[in-house]
Amino acid sequence: MPWTWAPGLRPCWIQPGSEDGWRCEQRDISFVASSSSSSSLPGTHLATSSQLLITMSVGFIGAGQLAFSLARGFTAAGILAAHKITASSPDTDLPTVAGLRKMGVNFTMSNKETVKNSDVLFLAVKPPIIPFILDEIGEDIENRHIVVSCAAGVTISSIEKKLSAFCPTPKVIRCMTNTPVIVREGATVYATGTHAEVEDGKLLEQLMASVGFCTEVEEDLIDAVTGLSGSGPAYAFTALDALADGGVKMGLPRRLAVRLGAQALLGAAKMLLDSEQHPGQLKDNVCSPGGATIYALHFLESGGFRSLLINAVEASCIRTRELQSLADQEKVSPAAIKKTLLDKVKLESSSGSKVSLFNNKNPGSKKN
Repeated sequence: MPWTWAPGLRPCWIQPGSEDGWRCEQRDISFVASSSSSSSLPGTHLATSSQLLITMSVGFIGAGQLAFSLARGFTAAGILAAHKITASSPDTDLPTVAGLRKMGVNFTMSNKETVKNSDVLFLAVKPPIIPFILDEIGEDIENRHIVVSCAAGVTISSIEKKLSAFCPTPKVIRCMTNTPVIVREGATVYATGTHAEVEDGKLLEQLMASVGFCTEVEEDLIDAVTGLSGSGPAYAFTALDALADGGVKMGLPRRLAVRLGAQALLGAAKMLLDSEQHPGQLKDNVCSPGGATIYALHFLESGGFRSLLINAVEASCIRTRELQSLADQEKVSPAAIKKTLLDKVKLESSSGSKVSLFNNKNPGSKKN
């Protein structure tokens, strides 16, 4: 019998119970498993994320690469059924929209519909657009919603300030993840807001742990995480592309060069994660005295390889903070919006410096 996980998820020990198998209920949480499951304590069983199925609904405002990657990861992990996911975007021609539909995810052009059909709501849009999104959906946010922002640089306090005009105690979590969640090898950190409860954070952690590594951090560390692991896959792909070019230059077929380079990076990462050794020590282990590898490393050092990577992380982190400033000003240039959305843009000032993404009547008004 498979595990089931109802809304209000949090970890618990499962005691022998009914004839159905093992059962545990806490608050509005329910786990059910076969009595043949392995036990960590006498007479008890511990649910693991890979065995769980969440019966609550998840929504994505935005249907780009991040939403697609997370949806694919969640369904591949077996933690969430595709029909329990809703994604929205005004651009129906995105390749990721076709991918989401093929996956069985519910797609709509209405952000409000996504909010209505979701318990956990991911904001998966560009940072400068966040304020306009919140103005649009704010009146539809209820106490049951957990709002998870994946936008780089956008702070919890700025989201809470916006939503508090509609909901007195919005439950907000800030999250930074990366695209390898699509293959369940993502790196995710999160920080909880003022009104989010402990179990809300644990719910997100269980979701994200099903698609890779996930841990809670202080919010002031998230910008640095963005520069490191958030942007990290792009650094790795660039390095891999260059390594493959090197292989081709020295006579290898392109496909083989790419595969060997990727396998080298994958193997090195696994060696590091499986050991307690410093990466410098593992590097030294590859370098024979007077050998080919130490000569290659000397060349990398001469080119400033380490400094370039450090500077890249720093540049991404600094840009993340700049994006927060743009979001706070609620200004966005047409260049920051995809061309397919430009017909939905309304200039709200004669100077054209402030652009509204939604033709709302009054963002601050509540329902009667």
